[in-house]
Amino acid sequence: MSASGAGHKRLIIAIDGPSGAGKSTITKLLADRLGYIHIDTGAMFRTVALAVRRAGVSPDDQPALARICHECTISFERTNGCCQVLLNGEDVSRAIRTPEISLLTSAISAQKVVRDFLLELQRQMGSAGGVVLEGRDIGTVVFPDADVKFFLSASAEERGRRRYLELRARGENISLEETIAAVVQRDKQDEEREHAPLRRAADAIDIDSSGLSIEEVLERMTAVIEAGLGGKGLEPAPATRRES
Repeated sequence: MSASGAGHKRLIIAIDGPSGAGKSTITKLLADRLGYIHIDTGAMFRTVALAVRRAGVSPDDQPALARICHECTISFERTNGCCQVLLNGEDVSRAIRTPEISLLTSAISAQKVVRDFLLELQRQMGSAGGVVLEGRDIGTVVFPDADVKFFLSASAEERGRRRYLELRARGENISLEETIAAVVQRDKQDEEREHAPLRRAADAIDIDSSGLSIEEVLERMTAVIEAGLGGKGLEPAPATRRES
């Protein structure tokens, strides 16, 4: 679908939704298809959560959180076709995907000092366009004027099943029931937090991925983007670009 040249617009595309809806997979593949940069905002919050856990501080300790944010350098780097999340230069892509970090992330993301820090960083990364961002408040808070907004969802049971299979493949010893319960708990925390709770933007396109394949979700998103451009095509982001 990508085409370069004068008059082609590099878009800001926002994909919001609850944990386990498939945002990371879909966002990465959509960005690859468009030649855009994938900015995983959820991974950014997870990275801060990892830094907090390593520092051994409470997620409610505001001065400590401010210090950790100030000391964090978070970036994305593509190596051999794979996107890595770096914390102060260290690849933490796997370390941020444990159940413990998932729950801590929800507590961390409720803290205003963390949200303010990452909000500014996310806006810097995406301001030039040519990006696909995923999270829980991209279309409502980070980029309320994004060119295209999607709200990707799935049932708690389906999201728990997907997460369970992912964790089992990594060797985690956890039951399906525990995984579904963790998903439901995460939803509750995200929806009830004071700062930037999980909300669907009023102008977002809803996509329930429960009964859809990855390719079917991508086709629906691609169709929406092409229709919005009136068939004018897209200008891909530069071939080499690191976000930090």
